[in-house]
Amino acid sequence: MNILAKARELEAKLARTVDRAAARVTPDGPREPLEIAHAVVEAVEREVQPAGRGRHLFPFNRIQVSVVAPSKQARARFEATFAMEPTLTQRIHTRLETAGCAPTGLGVRVEYVDAAGNGWTASDVHVDFDRVDEPLPEPVAAAEPATAPAPVEEPPPAVEIEIAAGEAEQQTYSFQFARIDFGRCTHVRDSRNQLVRTNHVAFADTDIALNRTVSRRHAHLEYAPAEKAYRVYDDGSEQGTAVSRGGRTIVVPPGARGVRLQPGDEILLGNARLRVKMSART
Repeated sequence: MNILAKARELEAKLARTVDRAAARVTPDGPREPLEIAHAVVEAVEREVQPAGRGRHLFPFNRIQVSVVAPSKQARARFEATFAMEPTLTQRIHTRLETAGCAPTGLGVRVEYVDAAGNGWTASDVHVDFDRVDEPLPEPVAAAEPATAPAPVEEPPPAVEIEIAAGEAEQQTYSFQFARIDFGRCTHVRDSRNQLVRTNHVAFADTDIALNRTVSRRHAHLEYAPAEKAYRVYDDGSEQGTAVSRGGRTIVVPPGARGVRLQPGDEILLGNARLRVKMSART
């Protein structure tokens, strides 16, 4: 098991090395907001330190992200991307949890500037780390609202995903996102090497016959608050998506309909298979 774990860790490191090398050969020009988000997450991961006996720690509890956005339009694109599920903060938490050092009391702040500052190692983004004892200050309200505030939307329930058939970066995953993407390989790029998608559950991009039936942008789960349930959608995959329920197979048609998941369902991505467990609402 130790050899297998080390092999998977080496594979993940090689994949990140390839991604960074690909980014260096990308034609000159500003990086897309999603690429900036991934650059921030990688900068955070580089600060993870060994703590002995196979454990790791992240020694900071404050992260300051500075992004070059010289126009209102540029800032709007970054704000929309960083707020989209999974948010930038969620991406950071997930990466740290994967590294075995789940953060507590971690604060992430983003500021937008007109130009790179002195000492930046990149021309478009910079990440500072700090550790402080005092809590983050509460935002000050400008005035009392004239009407009653809108009810806070209930977050999606936690989801556990187990790889039942196929080889992925992990055997099990745990999320609490409104949308969870499935596919082959973690980072999906277009013909211009632009990052277009990040798969939360990523099957290994190898020559394994079963894995080759999983498309790079295969399917996704999306939480429907009105139904208080997740629905699975096919994203135009080559081998199709289906739900296995009670001995029968329900094909998920491409498009906006999707199929509502029920307890005990399994998801088929081509010939790969996922077991999904959803925590019950109390």
